[in-house]
Amino acid sequence: MVTSEFKLFKFMLVSMWMAISLSGPVQAFDIKSDVSKESGPFDLFKFGFKAYKNGQKEEAVEAYKYAAEKGHTGSRWALANMYADGDGVTQDDFEAFKIYSEIAQQGVEPGSEDTGFFVNALLSLANYYKHGIAGSPVKIDLTQARQLYFQVASTFGVPEAQFQLAQMMLAGEGGNASPQQAKKWLNQARKSGHPGAMAIFGNILFDEGQTARGLALMTAALDRCKPKDCSWMEALQEQAFSVANEADRRTAVSLSHAIASGSD
Repeated sequence: MVTSEFKLFKFMLVSMWMAISLSGPVQAFDIKSDVSKESGPFDLFKFGFKAYKNGQKEEAVEAYKYAAEKGHTGSRWALANMYADGDGVTQDDFEAFKIYSEIAQQGVEPGSEDTGFFVNALLSLANYYKHGIAGSPVKIDLTQARQLYFQVASTFGVPEAQFQLAQMMLAGEGGNASPQQAKKWLNQARKSGHPGAMAIFGNILFDEGQTARGLALMTAALDRCKPKDCSWMEALQEQAFSVANEADRRTAVSLSHAIASGSD
């Protein structure tokens, strides 16, 4: 299953969806409705979104499928997410993988409104290659995962991709270990407020002797972490805090406030 951190673009894409007019009741998806399988892809997409928001997920899937067959990228993306999450359909990571692959192979024009869908598809594919899909032809391919993260990190500047790429570089996954390059990507991601990057970059600085600043970054990360990630970040921070001297602790607490407010 594609985990939530690989859907960082959802909030942007859903905001775009919310700009679509949602007035009027959702009609049954049949030949008597205003929308049919012969309708244009965007009309089908709008119908699918309205149906989904009203809990009529079978109708949403049907509309998205017809729109996807007509080349509508947003509908493909919506379908892929539904298969990845088992949302309104039987959960099927391999089916999601195939649809994300179609979006990736289609590419995107610079500045296109489909850019968010394209980038999200690349991140989802990277996650699948990193972990593989049991019972499918998709096996673990760390080299491919690292390349995809690099593409998204370098071309689109996405903090999550920068963070994932840095972790692979630190561990030597999918290629040679590269601590200095990893630090570069972590630093970029943490400047965008990525809590995981802040925690790991801070831990590296702490180990390198920048005690107060490293501890400050780890402390600031705790104010931004998602509940599922807080435990490992808290463990890093507590370990560092326990060995730092009192002066460094006080300095770190002061610096963490500046970092959390975005002034550092």
